[in-house]
Amino acid sequence: MPMDSRRKFLGTVATGLAGTLVSVPSASASGCVRIGIIGAGDRGLELCNQIRACANTEVAGFADIYTKRLERAGGVVPAAKLVSDYRQLLDDKDIDAMVIATPPHLHAQQFCDALAAGKHVYIEKTLALTVGDAKRMRAAYQQTRHAVQVGHQACSSGHASDVTRFLAQPDEVGHLSALAMRHFRNTPVNKPQWSRPAMLTPDLNANSVAWKHFSPQSPEAAFDAQRFVHWRYFWEYSSGAISENMSQQLAFWYRALNLQIPASASMNGGVFVWPDGRETPDTMDVAFIQTTGVRTTGVQPEGLLVSWSAGFGNSQLGVGEHLLGRAGSISRDNQVRYFPQKMTRPEGSEILGRASQAPEAHMQNFLDAIRFGSETNANFDLGYRVTIACIMAAESYRQKRTVHWDQNREIIT
Repeated sequence: MPMDSRRKFLGTVATGLAGTLVSVPSASASGCVRIGIIGAGDRGLELCNQIRACANTEVAGFADIYTKRLERAGGVVPAAKLVSDYRQLLDDKDIDAMVIATPPHLHAQQFCDALAAGKHVYIEKTLALTVGDAKRMRAAYQQTRHAVQVGHQACSSGHASDVTRFLAQPDEVGHLSALAMRHFRNTPVNKPQWSRPAMLTPDLNANSVAWKHFSPQSPEAAFDAQRFVHWRYFWEYSSGAISENMSQQLAFWYRALNLQIPASASMNGGVFVWPDGRETPDTMDVAFIQTTGVRTTGVQPEGLLVSWSAGFGNSQLGVGEHLLGRAGSISRDNQVRYFPQKMTRPEGSEILGRASQAPEAHMQNFLDAIRFGSETNANFDLGYRVTIACIMAAESYRQKRTVHWDQNREIIT
């Protein structure tokens, strides 16, 4: 691609906006935003604390199918309404917005119901577990003007500001060819990743959990405490590390570079560390072939290889990403750094990113969108593209082959 076209592309993505802007209804900047939370587990309560750190907000209610979680939530916010059926919160006309912090297989129905009830929605990643659910959510979203924020928190981070600043100088990065990401963790001896044995107590039983609402695809199935607690292990509820970890890193760069749904995806790996009955792999490699979506006369879209390597058996390589260009690299781990390529940019010097942010920045961005009609940093379009990419990776792994995205028919082939 000619350098002037390349410069135009990088200048565009440096704004950090992904997808088409949509308008959302404005609310009084001084008015209190009342929020209901669906899913009162650890993540739901963490988001509750972020809400409470923002001015003029109130956690008005919690919905959860497990009675012990509701009791715990009531101890955190004594005045909150506690219900087992989230639709009771949707019926409350005084609640302005919903936070959805449940496993991915439940997202589609809860999201569609919340929008239909006239609520703004903050939804944890990923949006959906299947392409069909993602499309159903898109159709519901297109019928509303309400604010939607997907829980890709790094999109509201100081890191995002740093990367935007570095990308604003196209000659310092040059022609991009690869984005290499990694996510390696370890845990203490005999403590598998995501294992939560402390939750498997006698009071977790068929009487304390509304199991049919957790497993709507098979409502007649007997209650299974292991599957309820360890839902990240099973394809029926989650894509494991793909939806939990890769999606976060992918969303950051999809937004920064305005990347679209990948042309193809390949995933290999297996359960090599924790053979404890989990179905989702604990060690894996993913590769996407991306295009920028930028066209000039007679020039095909530019190609970009996006890779992600991850594992739960060794943390030596840590968590981070490297965006590789002919003139320089942008690296992100605890901080963002720019490194020049001395071969092609000998006059360049290393630059350290310095932007910071509050833990509640992503939630505050959502609240600002509600009040002022501004766009969210992780809008629905971004979440949709990231979700389809994650589904493609999972399908590649399960089908043991490379899969492709048919853009015209919007299906995986």
